[in-house]
Amino acid sequence: MPELVVDFITSLDGCASARGWPGWWGLEGPEYLAWLGENPEGEYLILMGAKTYRLMYGFTREGEPGTDVLGGMSKVVFSSTLAEPLEWENSTLVPGDAVEAVRKMKNTDGRSMRTIGSLTLCRSLLEAGLVDRFRVVMFPVITGATGDERIYDGYPDVALDMTDSRTFDGQIQLVEYVPTVLDGPPGTS
Repeated sequence: MPELVVDFITSLDGCASARGWPGWWGLEGPEYLAWLGENPEGEYLILMGAKTYRLMYGFTREGEPGTDVLGGMSKVVFSSTLAEPLEWENSTLVPGDAVEAVRKMKNTDGRSMRTIGSLTLCRSLLEAGLVDRFRVVMFPVITGATGDERIYDGYPDVALDMTDSRTFDGQIQLVEYVPTVLDGPPGTS
């Protein structure tokens, strides 16, 4: 069965972005960019929402380091605000329920998938029990005053079993888990 990987890039305090900071908080290094260039899960179908689509397409047009590989990848965009045809090559619009669409893709298409950004989409896919791996790349900054898009607000309780970890450029941490959505804290059910 195909897998679904939720893939986040965050500050240490769990923000997806911060006002005034450059992409990757200005800390992307050669090891991290090389790993991105190796294109982990490069054959996977990329899932995203409209906001992430607009942001990432803008980054690729501006030549943001590490984003050039995204153009050739197949992308599914879940949105009720965008309209066909989408400008970014290899992008398909799905206007309906994302959870049901992903469930169907996992059961019938045979192609593994991963997300980029898309906080609301990722939360709904996790809550629906569709996420097989949860990967977070944490950059060594705390964006308490300028941080935006707190990733885990509104999430259910989730147990995480670590399957991988790695350090890039002596400071950027990758951690990867198998998630299990919990009904509440352990021992309360």
